[in-house]
Amino acid sequence: MLYGIGVDLCDINRIKKALVQKGFKERVFSEEEIMYAESKAIPARHYAAAFAAKEAVAKATGWGIAGIGLNSLFVRRTDNGPELVFNDDLSKKMKNAKIYNAFLSISHDGDMAIAMVVLEKEIG
Repeated sequence: MLYGIGVDLCDINRIKKALVQKGFKERVFSEEEIMYAESKAIPARHYAAAFAAKEAVAKATGWGIAGIGLNSLFVRRTDNGPELVFNDDLSKKMKNAKIYNAFLSISHDGDMAIAMVVLEKEIG
């Protein structure tokens, strides 16, 4: 059963500017996200896509970014596409809400990155 859908559009240039601020990267992104983005020709694109994914989760849950925290989840890139990984606190909160599955789609083109998240909950 559907729990929520979240979509976020992120300006890559805005993230590029934020990345020069001391500590921004480390506050917002996991080591895995940083390593992935920095291995690409245009890292800001990949940071922006990950940022959009975090915002999309916040919207899909209805808890907002303050309710989940930017560092409570990260995007893992796999051969089968991107996956969301949640820290223990957010995993517990989602389990309590009976959310059992999260689907993520991300893309970037030009100066924009987008993420869409669909959350499923248990029936009953």
